[in-house]
Amino acid sequence: MSTLQITGQSMTDMEVRAHADHHASLRLWLRLLSATTRIEDTIRQRLREQFGITLPRFDLMAQLEREPQGLSMSELSRRMMVTGGNVTSIVDQLEKEQLVRRQMQLTDRRSFTVSLTDDGRAVFSAMAQAHEGWVVELLAPMNESEQESLHNLLGTLKSGHPKSPKETP
Repeated sequence: MSTLQITGQSMTDMEVRAHADHHASLRLWLRLLSATTRIEDTIRQRLREQFGITLPRFDLMAQLEREPQGLSMSELSRRMMVTGGNVTSIVDQLEKEQLVRRQMQLTDRRSFTVSLTDDGRAVFSAMAQAHEGWVVELLAPMNESEQESLHNLLGTLKSGHPKSPKETP
């Protein structure tokens, strides 16, 4: 299996699994997967190197940045599509670093609302600015018009509603 060199790190290129005789949809899927994996791996590495933070911790802080009043642990779990245990572990780490605060909900003393601290907002702001620059850099091989076209095409794909197996004749 071939590999790509990204910022000094080797990763598997999923696209090599496809052959010319495979359906175009399969080849496209593997190309999308390879591109997404390449971008995500680069961002993970840069977050770790430049900010000493993991992508899941960054993602949790991004959720909280959008909701200044905070979010419940269960809502964080739902939005991040991870288990409650994973969210608890991430919140525990960020709380130790005083980047988030956990407050008991008045209506349910077993539930907590998590929000960014002032320090957490400042740290996240710096990370988000760097993150945006990295994404711009990683997508720079395509000009603005190509990016807009791809965005529109992926929007069509995203909004498509293929028939479920039960609906197929």
